[in-house]
Amino acid sequence: MSPEIQIRPLCEHAEFDRCAEVQDTVWSYEPSARMSQKAFLLATQIGGQVLGAFSGKTMVGYAMSLPGVRNGHAYLHSHHLAVLPEWRNAGIGRRLKLAQRDDALARGFALIEWTFDPLEIKNAHLNIAKLGAIARRYRRDFYGPTTSPLQGGLPTDRLVAEWWLTSDRVERILRDLQPVAHIELQVDVPAAIYEWKALPERREAARSLQAANADALESAFARGLAVLGYRRNERGDGSFLLGKWNEDFSY
Repeated sequence: MSPEIQIRPLCEHAEFDRCAEVQDTVWSYEPSARMSQKAFLLATQIGGQVLGAFSGKTMVGYAMSLPGVRNGHAYLHSHHLAVLPEWRNAGIGRRLKLAQRDDALARGFALIEWTFDPLEIKNAHLNIAKLGAIARRYRRDFYGPTTSPLQGGLPTDRLVAEWWLTSDRVERILRDLQPVAHIELQVDVPAAIYEWKALPERREAARSLQAANADALESAFARGLAVLGYRRNERGDGSFLLGKWNEDFSY
């Protein structure tokens, strides 16, 4: 945790400009994929969220959500969460997510969703193990081609995180208690994936792992399983843990 970090809603044009700058630093998107200042402004005007994390007067991260509707139910889609590289591993991402949850609950939302790269081990661990999100939908090449170096030239495959804000699972995890889950399947992501994505000569190994894990997760979801846990070992490898989710939350 970083007690010197303050998190608050954003409302000024200069703050939205800063969000765009942080975005560029974190993802290095090509211009066509970049979120403009106007998009951040619009999110605040249509029921979404834009929250900033500040060290003094300097914004070091932000979270941005848009409102959505599915089957007559409103929810929030958390489209961006970015923290500057020098401020990572300080708990800021988790604090931004918890601030999103507080705001969503205060406004009557029960669900926040977002997409995440299943090959990003630390992010998957945060989403599943530390926040209590589940996943039961896989989207292949969801965003299409990207030049962001974080993707390593691979298709933009994504899992959809479902964060059911008042579920027993989330309440227990946020109190540092283990949720009850019977695990039936494990899908592994070796820590070497980052090297494979970074080196052109290992790119095919990364692509093969991505495709194999996509097949395994899609098959599990078709059988009614969901990602209910995420484990990391001492080498930094990650593992998705899947089982039946017994709480009745769905839109």
